[in-house]
Amino acid sequence: MGDKTGKEGPLTTDSLKWAEVIRETLLDHKGERVVVLDMAEVTLIADYFVIATGHNFIQVRALADYVQDAMAAVGARLLNPQRYDRAHWILLDYGPIVVHIFTEDEREFYDLERFWGDAQVVEMESAAP
Repeated sequence: MGDKTGKEGPLTTDSLKWAEVIRETLLDHKGERVVVLDMAEVTLIADYFVIATGHNFIQVRALADYVQDAMAAVGARLLNPQRYDRAHWILLDYGPIVVHIFTEDEREFYDLERFWGDAQVVEMESAAP
């Protein structure tokens, strides 16, 4: 990552590791169209966005719960704890990583990949066999 800087100062490997943890958690729990965007060169909002889709608001909520559990296990602190009983778009802010979990309709409507089109997609290999 060199000398890139992000929201919290110089990028650390923790940011990328956290993005990997989130991505793997979402994939392990049947999140769809999981994408990691490198935001460091595009905005000061975050180093990475992780975007995923669930089939309905129940799965979206479950995916968010799984991400929160996985991130707590690695010592990351959620900056925006909130209730999301019937949410169709859940945003989880971990500082350098922002997670967006959508229902299909919401994801298509907001189309963050197009909106942040200058961000590079981070290619990651799956840890699953």
